[in-house]
Amino acid sequence: MERNVVHMDLDTFFVSVERKINPKLIGKPVLVGGTGDRGVVASCSYEAREFGIHSAMPMRMARQLCPQAIVVRGDHEAYSQHSHEVTEIIKESVPVYEKTSIDEFYMDLSGMDKFFGCYKLASEIRQKIMKETHLPISFALSGNKTVSKVGTGQAKPNGQMQIAFGNEKDFLAPLSIRKIPMVGDKTYQLLSGMGIEKIKTIQEMPMELMHQVLGENGTAIWRKANGIDNSPVEQYNERKSISTECTFDKDTIDVGYLNRMLISMTEKLAFQLRNEEKLTSCITVKVRYSDFNTHTMQMRIPYTALDNILIEKVEELFNKIYQKRLLIRLVGVRFSHLIQGTYQFELFNDMTEHIQLYQAMDKMRKRFGDDAVMRAAGLGITHHNFNPFSGKIAGKA
Repeated sequence: MERNVVHMDLDTFFVSVERKINPKLIGKPVLVGGTGDRGVVASCSYEAREFGIHSAMPMRMARQLCPQAIVVRGDHEAYSQHSHEVTEIIKESVPVYEKTSIDEFYMDLSGMDKFFGCYKLASEIRQKIMKETHLPISFALSGNKTVSKVGTGQAKPNGQMQIAFGNEKDFLAPLSIRKIPMVGDKTYQLLSGMGIEKIKTIQEMPMELMHQVLGENGTAIWRKANGIDNSPVEQYNERKSISTECTFDKDTIDVGYLNRMLISMTEKLAFQLRNEEKLTSCITVKVRYSDFNTHTMQMRIPYTALDNILIEKVEELFNKIYQKRLLIRLVGVRFSHLIQGTYQFELFNDMTEHIQLYQAMDKMRKRFGDDAVMRAAGLGITHHNFNPFSGKIAGKA
């Protein structure tokens, strides 16, 4: 059976939400990001892109390129809420969808062409999203995720397109190799240094040669360049979570020790989030007393994976829940409502130093182990009595 996979992406999402809140921004060069000298551009309007500005650019440089640009700090909660509204519309419209980031979705419409017409259905969903949320959104329909994602990039801004079955290679051939998912700056520099600029060149190369140059990644890039991608649309489930618990050898009332344990646990879970390129928007803290009475409290937050934010919220929840001053047998932390995402969502917080620090710490942890580097508050905490299922992705919260 031919697959029908839609990739749908909200255009310049942060900017679009800001324009909805303040229509005076429409048609003007807008930068969303950290407003200080050390801030970074998290998103920019198409008008700003004409000046050579792009996301992740230092804000100071962006201002030099476009002095008339309007800089907006950004609003975590507004972006999360609008993302949720779009998700609900998609959820009500299709049987299988995958939310890969705050503003990006895949939908598997295979088999639905017999009843609705897949392109017609995708068009109706797009129109409904624009009508109900007043946000621009683009999509592409093809036989797999890779071609659809590339197609959405070509359909922007605020457009839609279909790549017919059998035309995948012809569609991809004239495009830059930068359009292939997995081709980052380093890979692009390597391939362009070999004279490979267009996808067509990769299509004409033997797969074995790409494997020799880039190993398994080379094989994957060759397949994508040829429009081959069998990866499924994985049903999105907002209740996916990661969690960890610690049962103490001896019940304790030592608040200092409990806080250090929670910090250590939160650090480990935050590292796992970043390692798996996920963000959380819901934190739960669990406390079990010596009499086995168990209490939990949760908090919705803007999507994040940064230790300093998560630790602050975990401590806040613990201080609210732990009022009995009784001996504690177990504490636990859970992050849920996960989506795919990286540091981009943090860029309008003037947190470039935090991000650079976490990137350096994560690099050390990947090389030397989870305990290679940690906060001083977590030193001396032993993890041998952690729940053996600690930190695993769970299907239910």
